[in-house]
Amino acid sequence: MNWSQIEGNWKQVKGQAQQQWGKLTDDDLDVIDGKREELVGKVQERYGISKEQAEQEVNEFSSRC
Repeated sequence: MNWSQIEGNWKQVKGQAQQQWGKLTDDDLDVIDGKREELVGKVQERYGISKEQAEQEVNEFSSRC
């Protein structure tokens, strides 16, 4: 699924994101609202990882959706 599809189906996909990144709250996921850069930033912030690592995780997540 490409990111446009993920963004369009965010309500369905956010459960998968919650499973992937348990430290993200429902409020975080509501604010992200399917925006890729917002997701990368929140993953980076919550897990204390580099932007590159967060980008890689989000890319892997999108390829599994």
